Order: sequence, then C-alpha cells, then structure tokens
Amino acid sequence: MALPATMKVLGLVLGFLAILIMGFISEVSVELLVVFSTRIKAWSYGEAVQGACGPVARKISEICIIVNNAGILIVYLIIMGEVLSGSDTGDHEGFLNQIAGHKGWWSHRSLVILLILIIVLAPLCFLKRIDSLRFSSALSVLLAILFVVLSTGIAFVKLVMGDLAMPRLLPDSSSVIDLLVVIPIMTNAFICHFNVHPIYYELKDRTPSAMNKVGRASTLLCIIVYSLTAISGYLLFGDSTASDVLTNFDKDLGMRYSSMLNAIIRVGYVLHIMLVFPVIHYSLRQTVELLLFPDEAESQSRFFGITLVQLTLIYVGSAFIPNIWVAFQFTGATTGLSLGFIFPALVGIRWIKHLDIDFGNKKIILIGCWAMLIMAVSVSIIGISGNVLNLVKGFHN
Repeated sequence: MALPATMKVLGLVLGFLAILIMGFISEVSVELLVVFSTRIKAWSYGEAVQGACGPVARKISEICIIVNNAGILIVYLIIMGEVLSGSDTGDHEGFLNQIAGHKGWWSHRSLVILLILIIVLAPLCFLKRIDSLRFSSALSVLLAILFVVLSTGIAFVKLVMGDLAMPRLLPDSSSVIDLLVVIPIMTNAFICHFNVHPIYYELKDRTPSAMNKVGRASTLLCIIVYSLTAISGYLLFGDSTASDVLTNFDKDLGMRYSSMLNAIIRVGYVLHIMLVFPVIHYSLRQTVELLLFPDEAESQSRFFGITLVQLTLIYVGSAFIPNIWVAFQFTGATTGLSLGFIFPALVGIRWIKHLDIDFGNKKIILIGCWAMLIMAVSVSIIGISGNVLNLVKGFHN
C-alpha cells in the first residue's frame, strides 16, 4: 500500500518504469535460484546460499529472512489496525468507528489487532504445510484484484468527469533525498525468493521449467497489479497520497456510492493481507527453525512454541513502528535487496561453471549476475544513506 506514495516521489513515468525493471530483475534472480538450487539439491534458501558462499553467509541470509518477514508482518498488523480502528494521530477515522457512529472498544487498535490475531491469523499460521494455504492464497489474489479493479475504475470515472488534477510525470529534482529511498521501498513488493524452495518442492511437475512458468506468470500478474495500484492511487489523491493509501479511502470520493466503495476497498484489502499473512509467517517460522535447530528432527511442541512466540513478538512489535513507510525504507534497503538480488547473484557467480551450456551463454549469465550484484549493493548504500539523511533532517526539524 506504499506504492502509490512512491509515484508521488518518482512521477508516473519513472515510477512505472521502476516497477517494470524491478519485476524483470526479480524474476531473473528467482530463475537463477531455481536452476542452481536443483543442481546442488538445496531444499531451502539458506542451503542454496550456503552451497555458494559457505555457512556464515547462510546464517546471514536466514537472519535477513527473519528481519524482512517479521517487518512485513508487523506492517500488515499496523495496516489492519489503522484501517479498522483509525490512526493514533486522528488523521484517519477507522472503518469500525464509521460503522458504529461513535468510538468504543473497537477504537483501540491494539485490542482489535489482538482479536484478529487470535480469531483469524493464528489458526492459519498453525497449519504445518504451505499447500494447506493454497485456497486462502487464491482468495487473497482475488481480493487484491478486486482492489485494483475498484481503484482503477474510480480513477477512470473521475478522469472522464474531469475531476482529477494533472499528475506529476517526472520526479521533483528538489526532493533528491526522497528519490534515494524510494527504489528500495519498491523492492519489497517483489521479494518472494525465500518462498521459492517450499513451492518448488511441492510441485507435482518438479522441474525448473515448470517453476519458471509459475514464476513468470506470477511476476507478470504482480507487475500489472502493482502498476495499476500505484497509478490509480496516485491519480486519485495526488500530493495528498498517504504512505498507506488505504487511509485515503476514509473520505468522500466525490462520486455516487462513495461510502460503499470506500468500505469495500478497505475491508477487502484488510481481508487480503489477513490471508497473505500466514504465507509469509510460514517462511519466517521455517527459517527460525533452521537457524536455531539446524540438525534436529521435527518436533510438534517446537513447532507450536516457535509459532506462538513469533506471533507474540510480531504483535508487540506492531506497537513500536510509527508507520509503514519507515519500515519499508529500512527493510527494502537492507534485507530486501540482499534476499532478492545480492544473494541470488552470488549463487549464480559461484555455480555458473557447473551449467551444461556453451561458453557464450555462460559469459552472458555471469555478466548479468555481476551487474545485478553491483546494482543491488549500490542501491542499498544509496537507500541507507538517504534514510539516515532523512532521519537527521527530521531530528533537526
């Protein structure tokens, strides 16, 4: 939900190009992981990294997965709380407050989040196999598409009515620091690499080509959904676009059925992230178990213990992050780029010589891996620097 706000910084043209480029590079890195993981029979993201870079790098990659996934899950809880109960600052009125017409116990964000965690999220997170979530995952995709259709449709209607202001097409050169941190935020949207291995090894047709078809179809769908979400959200709210665009849908849209459309959009997207939550939690739990208990047999009590502790810590953490923009800035510039591009590039560089292809193609892949590595490290340094400058600037102000 931070993508429309990135358009406010980059402009429509550069923002759309950034989504295309990040999607393409992400798919390339996923295919690299699949090819080399099958070669060395790696059953997890960490095993693939260890095969290329050693056990220390594996530990670092697993810590990155833990930080990245925990951060995203905390962001999801923040979004649920803000949409349903309203923001702590009072800038956004919660959906439940609007329905009831007054404040009550449902106005306490922490209580609402706790109830959602216990009633909805915990039962899904305690499922042991990721394929048990296939129906909820499919429903989450449909809800995301519903959001895109509605927001795009509203933007189109308002465009026809002449109610939309001229959007910024290119970035504002005066906001250089903001430009430095936006690209890392976009990387979060395409980071799925730690889920590649469990999905691959549960395919009936377990071949790299079959997995690549799944990956390419998923990437294309993501590019379409992300582009329409970002563009329509920015067109609707312009420079007033919030870091979480859902908070913009609590006001009159200036058209018929505005209240109903706002309700469908907000509740639908909350349901969407509720269903995505256990998928990300699955990879988080798997990584924690591999990091802390690498050589131990499966244990039912350990499984339940790790799940319970994770959900508790994520719930507590949601109370300390000020907003989703801050979380995405740091995870995108650090763990996101590491998981999506740096480690896959290192895996490719290490194992390219074992591919049974001609020398010319090996050279092209090797150059691509080095380019991906240099790009990711450069963007990470720039993003972290921009975040630090923003923090210093905010402190002085």
